[in-house]
Amino acid sequence: MRILTWIGRSLAVLLVAAAGAWAIVALPQRPSAARSWDGDHARLARADFEGDSAVTLRGVRDFAYTSSTAYTPGFRDRRYDLSAIESVWFILTPFSTTWRGPAHAFVSFGFRDGGHVAVSVEARREVGEEYGLVPGVLRRFELAYIVGTERDLIGRRALFDGDDVFLYPIAAPPARVRQMFVEMMRRANAVQERPEFYNTLTNNCTSNLVDHVNRMVPGRIPSSLRTLLPGYADELALSLGLIEATGTLEDVRARFRINERARAVRAGEDFSAAIRRGMVAAPAPVASDGDGNGPQPGR
Repeated sequence: MRILTWIGRSLAVLLVAAAGAWAIVALPQRPSAARSWDGDHARLARADFEGDSAVTLRGVRDFAYTSSTAYTPGFRDRRYDLSAIESVWFILTPFSTTWRGPAHAFVSFGFRDGGHVAVSVEARREVGEEYGLVPGVLRRFELAYIVGTERDLIGRRALFDGDDVFLYPIAAPPARVRQMFVEMMRRANAVQERPEFYNTLTNNCTSNLVDHVNRMVPGRIPSSLRTLLPGYADELALSLGLIEATGTLEDVRARFRINERARAVRAGEDFSAAIRRGMVAAPAPVASDGDGNGPQPGR
C-alpha cells in the first residue's frame, strides 16, 4: 500500500513539474505571421469571395516535386463558381506501418468540371525546422491552411514520402460540401490575419476538420480516441457512414489506397482523374455457382 501511495505521489509530482515546464517554455510565446518560413510554407493562399456565388483563390500551391524535399515552386490564381462544388474527399496518410496512430489528414474538394483543390491544415515550419509531435505541443509552430493542387499535396506524399495514402469519397450533399469549403477558406484567411499556434493534441489537422464538420452538423463526429490518433480516423468515419463505401475496413482501405495509381500517372495526364480511375464504392461480388450458394471448390 505504501508503495502504491509513493508511486501515486511521484506521478503527481512529475505531472506538476511537466505542467510547470510547459508553462515556462510555451506560455510566454506569441504566434506570428512574420517569420522566416520554410519554402513550402512561405506563401499561403488567400480567398477573395464574390458574395455567395464565387471565390478567387490567390496563390494556390502547385509545386513539382522530384523528391520529398526537392521541388520547383509554383503558384496559381484560380476562380471558382461555388455552385460547381460537388464532392469532398478525405485523404489520410499514416506515418508508420508498425503503429497506425500518428498520421496526417486533409481534404480535397471536387468541382463539376473534374477539377479539385486540396486543403491541408498543417504546422507551419520555419527555415531549418522539422515537424515533431513534442515541439507541436510546445508552441513551436504556427497553424497554416495549405491550399494546393492534388498533384502537389497528394502527389508528394504518395510518390516521395514513403507513406501509404488513402483517398476516400465522403458521403455528403453538395450543399454541405459547399458550406464546408467556404468555412475552410474563411478560416484560412483568418489564421493569416490572427495567427494561432498549432498544437499536436488540440489544434491540428484532424481537430480542425472535426470542428468544421461539427459546426455544420453538431455532434456529427463525436469525441473519440480515433480523432486524437488520426491514423484511425478512417475507421471512425466508416463506422459513422461518412465514407461512401461498403465492405470491411480492410477491404475499404485496400480499394482506396492510391499509391500505385499515383505512380502510374504519365506526364501530362490528369493526376486527379488518374488516381480515381477504377475506384468502386462496393467490394467485388463473390462468384456464385448459379444457385445462390457461392463459389464451389474446384471451380
